[in-house]
Amino acid sequence: SSGINAEWPLRPGDENRMKLDYVLGLKTEDFLERRLQTQVFKLGLAKSIHHARVLIRQKHIRVRKQVVNIPSYIVRLDAQKHIDIAINSAYGSGREGRVKRKRLRAGAGGDNDEDED
Repeated sequence: SSGINAEWPLRPGDENRMKLDYVLGLKTEDFLERRLQTQVFKLGLAKSIHHARVLIRQKHIRVRKQVVNIPSYIVRLDAQKHIDIAINSAYGSGREGRVKRKRLRAGAGGDNDEDED
């Protein structure tokens, strides 16, 4: 073993790509495409690349069952299909956000929909 993890961006059993030439031929763009931030945007979970970063930092995104809050997390090919909204996120089926909970509590007192700033 040469110490190079040539298996990481590859599908198992693909001997053609496991050559040193393939590993050396990887470009910066190939690594940037594997970032969680890019994957969340490309999957349509976020409106922009910046929105994807915010969603990840605010713990709304999970990879498999693990909530990941690091935008530079490198997603493996086998985990790419398992990127989803976190279970306990307000975007998913989790509890409502802070403002909505506050309005629900205040709603018992009055039904005023206008914002008073």
